[in-house]
Amino acid sequence: MIDFVFFVLNGILSFAVWVIIISAILSWLVAFNVINTRNPGVYRILDMLDRLTYPILEPFRRVIPNLGGIDISPIIAILIIQGMQRYLLPMARGGLYGLTGM
Repeated sequence: MIDFVFFVLNGILSFAVWVIIISAILSWLVAFNVINTRNPGVYRILDMLDRLTYPILEPFRRVIPNLGGIDISPIIAILIIQGMQRYLLPMARGGLYGLTGM
């Protein structure tokens, strides 16, 4: 059961990384006028990605200064999420195994 919980947590964190990457790429495409937000489908997709990434990126945006129009908060967020996947989740799994005696 513990392995399943950590499998789901790892999947959620991987999903968050992909959503951040896709959101960043689409924001670049909008900034360079490759895609147009007047298209209702594109607008809905961008709005959904914004709503998904805002709670993750906003704490980083408050702390990290804007570097001349370049937002590096997605990079920092991805690094932290991947650190959680590689180091914190295995440590937590080991700790739970130790507590439950498995």
